[in-house]
Amino acid sequence: MQSDILPTGIEVSNSDQILEIDWSDGHHSEYSLFGLRKNCPCVMCRGGHGNMNTFDRSLFFVEPTQHFEVEDIKQIGNHAIKIFWNDGHNNGMYQWDTLRDMCPCKECYPEQE
Repeated sequence: MQSDILPTGIEVSNSDQILEIDWSDGHHSEYSLFGLRKNCPCVMCRGGHGNMNTFDRSLFFVEPTQHFEVEDIKQIGNHAIKIFWNDGHNNGMYQWDTLRDMCPCKECYPEQE
């Protein structure tokens, strides 16, 4: 992703279990809250520094085994957001590039079924 592509809008629906992002290039991304939480980019969730910037996009397509809700979202500078989850976790900093790279839409992830 080019670093000049930024979100123009972010909406979360805990009832629909989805976070939506509209991007400055016109792209639209929809992420399941389960997939986002399970792909938390913090060191603790990734299992160490060697696994940073890795994620499992397939988690956006599985039946959730847990219910997660977003309590708050804070912007971190001009490059990321921090999501405050209802399970008390808030260590992950979701960078714009990472969020765009893990977009699970058919255009970005044609391998999905």
